[in-house]
Amino acid sequence: MIPILILAAGQSSRMMGKDKLLEMAHGQPLLRRVVSQACALSDAVYVALPEDAAARLAVLDGLPFTPLITPEAAEGMSGTMRSAVARLPDCPAFMMLLSDLPDITMDDLARIHDAFKNNPGHLIWRGATTAGKSGHPIIFDASLRPDFAKLQGDGGGETLVKPLRDRTHLTVIGDRARRDLDAPADWDAWRSVQQ
Repeated sequence: MIPILILAAGQSSRMMGKDKLLEMAHGQPLLRRVVSQACALSDAVYVALPEDAAARLAVLDGLPFTPLITPEAAEGMSGTMRSAVARLPDCPAFMMLLSDLPDITMDDLARIHDAFKNNPGHLIWRGATTAGKSGHPIIFDASLRPDFAKLQGDGGGETLVKPLRDRTHLTVIGDRARRDLDAPADWDAWRSVQQ
């Protein structure tokens, strides 16, 4: 299995003082759930974290991952990605996963990895909703790593992936490919349908 990079360096700025990655999802803190699933598939899991990461590290105790403390996270998503991707080991490709997707499953990660193995000739492989909207997880070919060094601002990787739509392989995994929970109201709505 290729390395998996989990982006967990955000500020949870819309959570009114709470850390969304420490909220409970399916019986465990969201961050632990996401990282646990990655660790079950790959022995090379990297988690990009902010400088003040004590609480997030505490919920990951005992899991076999490598923390990447990322001061550049203060710049936004692009800073996190720029720093973290540069610190990954040499590899033919790597998977990137947001840490705030509560319903992503280990099977979803495995399906995107299978798509990568079975559909050569692309540069990006990613999950998609039932309506065909691109989402997560995403696998990037290693040839794209230098492009991450050019990312700026809080737009994340959109400037990188948009021009490569014709080199992107989509695998439908359902709406969980894009379902993130950024604010308390999002969490309330999500929890109301879990019961």
